[in-house]
Amino acid sequence: MTADSFFSRLNPVLVGLLRSPLHFLASAGLMLVTVTGRHSGRRYTIPVGYQRDGEVVTVMVSEARSKQWWRNYSEPGPVTLRIRGREVHGTAHVVSPESEEFRDAAEQTLRRMPWLGRVFHVDYDRAAGLGDEQVAQLGDEIAVVRISLEGEDA
Repeated sequence: MTADSFFSRLNPVLVGLLRSPLHFLASAGLMLVTVTGRHSGRRYTIPVGYQRDGEVVTVMVSEARSKQWWRNYSEPGPVTLRIRGREVHGTAHVVSPESEEFRDAAEQTLRRMPWLGRVFHVDYDRAAGLGDEQVAQLGDEIAVVRISLEGEDA
């Protein structure tokens, strides 16, 4: 069984957990993102890892080439999230891998969770930080989606 097929089978369990009163067991690092397909118009809800800084939520999509949902946000668009048991709305956009915003998001994530370097296929050293070659490699491996939350009680 591949990692992708394992997580595909686990997704319905995580969706159920994150929608339940027991969401606190996983919602510190996982949230649900509900996306409407650009072409199909179908709604998809999937669990993703996230980081929140005030009214901005960042999602680092590992193995991005094999995933589709994030491609809906090559242009900014609406998204619904379930974070820590609450439904919130926002506007999502994909961060260009050539931008400083991409580099900063990757650096912040890896500083907080250096073990993700293995997941993202880079050898990360907190003391040295990300080099240009590593950022380029990350640009091939991951997508960064930034979500600006809406509303006063987001």
